[in-house]
Amino acid sequence: MFKDSSDSLREEIKNLADTLDEVLNNSSETSKDELDNIRDQARSVLEISRERLEESGEHLMESTRKLVNYADSYLHKHPWYGVGLGAIFGVMLSIFIYSES
Repeated sequence: MFKDSSDSLREEIKNLADTLDEVLNNSSETSKDELDNIRDQARSVLEISRERLEESGEHLMESTRKLVNYADSYLHKHPWYGVGLGAIFGVMLSIFIYSES
């Protein structure tokens, strides 16, 4: 789920970087019309990347919200599991802190 979204976003950012690299490398060697065409292409890729980044952020927030609600519901049904996990975490944190000193 997150891997597909991450891969897609990574590909969009790579495309944006490639397009911007093309703009920077070819700006002195191309005509104004070609440069305008490359800039338009870069703007298009940038807009698409922004949209996908926004969609990915919204998807991540929604997934996180669902996970938090599930954990909250589970701990209300099984409070002693929460106490046990808290105790285990506290002991592990204490061991970590005292082993560093």
